[in-house]
Amino acid sequence: MNRYEEKIARMVAGQDSRTDFILADAKDSDMAAGISATGLHRHPVSMQEKRSRFRTRRDYVDVIRTILDQDVVDIMLTSASILETLLQEDAFAGTRIQSAIRANDTTDLWRGRGSSYQSQKSVPFRSASLMKAQTNLGLYSMTFNGDAEQDSLALEEFARFREEAAERRFSYFLEVFNPNEGRISRADHGFFLNDMIVRCLAGLRREERPVFLKVPFNGAEALTELCEFDPSVIVGIMGGGSGTTRDCLELLHQAQCCGARAALFGRKIVDADDPVLLIEAMRSVTDGALSPMEATHLYHEKMGKRGLVAGRDLEIDSVVTETVLLERAA
Repeated sequence: MNRYEEKIARMVAGQDSRTDFILADAKDSDMAAGISATGLHRHPVSMQEKRSRFRTRRDYVDVIRTILDQDVVDIMLTSASILETLLQEDAFAGTRIQSAIRANDTTDLWRGRGSSYQSQKSVPFRSASLMKAQTNLGLYSMTFNGDAEQDSLALEEFARFREEAAERRFSYFLEVFNPNEGRISRADHGFFLNDMIVRCLAGLRREERPVFLKVPFNGAEALTELCEFDPSVIVGIMGGGSGTTRDCLELLHQAQCCGARAALFGRKIVDADDPVLLIEAMRSVTDGALSPMEATHLYHEKMGKRGLVAGRDLEIDSVVTETVLLERAA
């Protein structure tokens, strides 16, 4: 078994500890934003050469390979096409990392430059084929907006996906986004999601359920409620925007205190000055070795030793800027 499988087995058996916290690198954003998802070039020469300010696909794959070589994250989530390339290059060899693909790409995920998909109603859509998937794990995503017609359509598509996944012996984890149309007040997002997730899972037998959940952090009260409701459901959080290094590490710490046992971060890793050092800092926080502030300081210290110039100085990068984290920030 790989590291992810061992951790899930201990969680299912009720024998997990804080060091079993699952970290996933979400490198599937090419299915959302295309070219602009790959992150910015860090080297100034690229601007002088009048290249695109964004990484190329090859650059993106190389960044992923660096993180695979580090072998600290438990899951590497990618698009099916990126996974195909990684497997052709034997990039997972010698690691204990689980591969996973984004199994669907609802329209509210689409981020084409100049478009407004993210503010329109979420329409179910799938690019990837489970029949041709080169892994046995994937991410399925839904967005509820309090619209009976649209939400029921999302659930019908989810049911079809589950049937196909069962036939293919394909496991999945379930991502549920905050409402994006404005029908549900922002203050109610966390509790609305809790009710909709539990309502959705109530109709499923254990064998049909996702291995774990991926939800936004809508505050400690809402996340604690979801984690405590049914301990057999493994709850994970998503990262959201890039933020500061302290934001990233504080989010991990607060979510873990609420009962979360997994985190899937995309922008926070891809936009980091040094993704490998950031992942190292993330693991030090989830293992309980360092506080978010201590890990932020060590991150900057290690970057300095490598001769890297941080995009923010330590003082600014140590500030919690995400409103939802401020109340409980140490």
